[in-house]
Amino acid sequence: MAHLLGAEALHLEYPTKVVFEGVSLGVDEGDRIGIVGRNGDGKSSLMAMLAGRREPDSGRVTVRGGVTIGVLEQTDVLPDDLTVGRAVVGDGPEHEWARDPRIRDVLSGLLSDLDWDAAIGTLSGGQRRRVALAQLLAGDWDVLALDEPTNHLDVEGISWLAEHLKRRWAASSGALMIVTHDRWFLDEVCTKTWEVHDRIVEPFDGGYAAYILQRVERDRQAATIEARRQNLARKELAWLRRGAPARTTKPKFRIDAANELIADVPEIRDRVSLQSLAVARLGKDVVDLLDAGVAYDGREILRDVEWRIAPGERTGILGVNGAGKSTLLGLVSGAVEPTSGRVKHGKTVKVATLTQRMDELDPHLNEPVRVVVSGLRTTYTFGAGSKAQELTPGQLLERMGFASAQLSTPVKDLSGGQKRRLQLLLILLDQPNVLILDEPTNDLDTDMLAAIEDLLDSWAGTLIVVSHDRYFMERVTDQQYAVMGGGLRHLPGGIEEYLRLRAAHPQATGATARVGQTTDAAAPSASALSGADRRTAEKEVTSLERRIKKLSDQIATARAALADHDQNDYVGLGEQMQRITAMEAEVSEAEDRWFELSEQLA
Repeated sequence: MAHLLGAEALHLEYPTKVVFEGVSLGVDEGDRIGIVGRNGDGKSSLMAMLAGRREPDSGRVTVRGGVTIGVLEQTDVLPDDLTVGRAVVGDGPEHEWARDPRIRDVLSGLLSDLDWDAAIGTLSGGQRRRVALAQLLAGDWDVLALDEPTNHLDVEGISWLAEHLKRRWAASSGALMIVTHDRWFLDEVCTKTWEVHDRIVEPFDGGYAAYILQRVERDRQAATIEARRQNLARKELAWLRRGAPARTTKPKFRIDAANELIADVPEIRDRVSLQSLAVARLGKDVVDLLDAGVAYDGREILRDVEWRIAPGERTGILGVNGAGKSTLLGLVSGAVEPTSGRVKHGKTVKVATLTQRMDELDPHLNEPVRVVVSGLRTTYTFGAGSKAQELTPGQLLERMGFASAQLSTPVKDLSGGQKRRLQLLLILLDQPNVLILDEPTNDLDTDMLAAIEDLLDSWAGTLIVVSHDRYFMERVTDQQYAVMGGGLRHLPGGIEEYLRLRAAHPQATGATARVGQTTDAAAPSASALSGADRRTAEKEVTSLERRIKKLSDQIATARAALADHDQNDYVGLGEQMQRITAMEAEVSEAEDRWFELSEQLA
C-alpha cells in the first residue's frame, strides 16, 4: 500500500514534561488508526503534528505530494455570522452539491434537524460541533484526522458516523486517524491501534478488542506494568468476549488465546449477591412511576409512564436529544414533579445524581484533594457476600487513578477527567442506594472508563445511566429503555433494537409506556392491504395488542416477585430470570409484528 505521510524522530516537550521522545511512524493508504492512551499523554498533540497543525520541537513530518488532510479539532473555529448551509457547502449552486451522494449522506446524518439558514452564532455547542464535522466530511480528503468526533453525537449519530467512515473509501485507499474514548466506535471503525504512553507510540493490529488482547499479553510477558492496570485490562477482555454478543460474531483476535487468558477471570458481576444486598438496603419498594406525565406550558414532554424500578436494577436510558430523558431522571430523583399521575419513592431510598455540571465540587475548589476526602467517612464497603471489601477513601482514590502526588493538588487545578472522577467518588462516599449517571464518560480516557466500570461492578444498588457511549452503556447496565414519543419503551434487543426502531420510525418512534397504544409514526399515503387481507390483519393486530398487554403484566408481576423471593435460593432466582427474559423476547417479537402490520394498515 502506498505511503501517505510519516513522522521521523519526533520530540515534543512542555516546560515541565517531555511528551514524545524519538517517535517514528507512518500512515499508509487503507489505514484506519485509533489513537488511545491516558489523558495528558499526548494523543491530540501527536495527531496535530501528523496533520501539520503543530510543529514538533525536533524531528519532522513528511507528506506525499498532493495528499490532502482534513482535520477535526476539539474546538471549532466557525464564524458566528456564517449560516449552516454556507458553512457546509459554500456558495455554490444547489444543483452542484445536491447531486453528490456523499454530501447528501452527511446532511441527512448530521444536520437533518437544523435550520439551513440559521447563523452559527445562534447554535448550541453540540450543534456547532455537528456543523463543523459535516463541513469536514463534505470535503474530499485523502486523510481524515478526527479528534473526539463522537462528542455531542447521540447513539444514532455515532452509529451513522461509523458507517459513513467505513464506506467513505475503498478498503485500500484513504486513511483515517481517530482520537476518541468511545471504545465501541474504535472497534467498529479501526483496523489498527496506536497506544500513546511513556513518551512513545506503540502500534497494535486490529481495533480495540484486539488491542486489549495484545496489551494483556505484553503486560504478562514483560511483567513491568502495575498489577492493577493489568487486571483491569483482563477484566475488560472478559467483557469483550462474554458480554458483547455483537463482537463475538466477528472476533478480530485469536479466540483460543483469548479464552486461555480469561479462563480464571470470574463473571463481571455477581448479580445475585448484589441484588440480595440491594434488597436488604432498599426493601422491595424503590421508585414507582405510575401513569406519570410531565407538561410545560401546554407542551407534553412525557405521558403515561409506568415504570416500577426494582432494587439492584441496572438500566440504561436511550433517546434523542430533547426526547425527555432528563425529565425522566428528574421524576426518578424527585427534582421534577409530575403534572399527571404520580411518583412513589420508597422510605429508605436515597437518590444521588452524577450531573454534567459537577456542582458537588464547587465548595471544595480551593482545597487539596487530600483535605476533601479526609472529611468523609473513613471506610466504604464495596461488593457483597464473600467478595465484599472495605476500602478507605485513599484506596478508592487509587482505584480511580489518582497518584499520591496529585493528592496535594487543589481541586480547581485538576484536569476535567480528574474532576469527573473526584465528583463520582464524593457521591459514592455519601452512600446512596439509587445512583443516576448523566453522561458520566465525559473527559475520561479508556483506562479510566475501565476503572470506573470496575468500581460500579461491585456497587450494590439501583443504577440508572444516560450515556451516548454505547460501550459503557452495554458494559454497566443489564437492560435498556428508550424515551420515544413521550413514553418509555423497554428494549429487549438493547441498543440494536433502538437503532432499528429509530430507522423505521424516525419521527415518532416506539410505543409509549402502556404497551398496545398506537404511535404517531408517519405512514404511507395508501394502505398496502385491502379487502379480506385487511380484515385478517386488523384481527391479528387486535390479538397482538391483547397478547402484548398480557405478557407485560406477567413480566411486571414476575419482577415484583423477585424482591419477595428467598435471595439465597440462587437456582430459583435464576429460573425466574430465565422466564422473564423469555417473556420479554416474546413481547419484542410481537411488537415487531405489530409495527409491520400497522404500517400495512395505515
